[in-house]
Amino acid sequence: MRAPVHGVSMDLDLTGKHALVCGASQGIGRAAAHELALLGADVTLLARRAGVLAQVRDALPVVHDAQRHALIAVDAGDTATLRAKAEALVAGHPVHVLVNNGGGPPPGLLQDAGEEALLLAYRQHVLAAQTLVGAVVPGMRRAGYGRIVNIVSTTVREPIANLGVSNVTRGAMASWAKTLANELAPLGITVNNVLPGSTDTPRIAQIAATRAEARGVPVEAMRTEMEAEIPMGRFGLPGEIAAAVAFLASPAAAYITGTSLPVDGGRIRAI
Repeated sequence: MRAPVHGVSMDLDLTGKHALVCGASQGIGRAAAHELALLGADVTLLARRAGVLAQVRDALPVVHDAQRHALIAVDAGDTATLRAKAEALVAGHPVHVLVNNGGGPPPGLLQDAGEEALLLAYRQHVLAAQTLVGAVVPGMRRAGYGRIVNIVSTTVREPIANLGVSNVTRGAMASWAKTLANELAPLGITVNNVLPGSTDTPRIAQIAATRAEARGVPVEAMRTEMEAEIPMGRFGLPGEIAAAVAFLASPAAAYITGTSLPVDGGRIRAI
């Protein structure tokens, strides 16, 4: 492991590094892929829709001649196929940065959730992340560089009403990440969580629409009410979440591990 360096400027350069970004077809995942590419990383996008991923890949920044971007089309809940495709990827191009990210389960009360809803959410998040870690960590260890960043939710700190299955799954992800961070720290591989608050993505549109329907109010009125609950008075932008992901993926964040960083405009009330 490289010894600490003192008196140097912040190192955000990811040139020569390879990042695998999940849920990269839209929203925060797409924004994270863009930021990592801007820092010089080769980026492989992972999501279900190959056609959409191809468009996202073709729009990624290329900041140096050797930089190459790719895609993997797979349903993260299909862990057998996910494992096979991830192992094929790292056989030819080891991954140094893994961004675990996926859409949240549908809104609803936990007491009304069936067993299948909980199992599906666990498979798409915790088991998918575990599967990818198994594929990428050996290469990180050989390279002497590894960053695992999980895009989770502020529900890790404060469960949100009517997001029952999501609250449970996000909490499980946070516990998984903390355990893994302690195990991988001696190897210099970091594991951190970014906790987005209400971010202007298709996910928040779904939540606003569900709440509006339940209350019998217009969606725009519900969005305004939700934004008023945030000290900054607005939803976050995907790029603002992505900036935190990119920092935690960089060499500058080498001594940060096992943390959960809220990027929420101050919505979490706890200190």
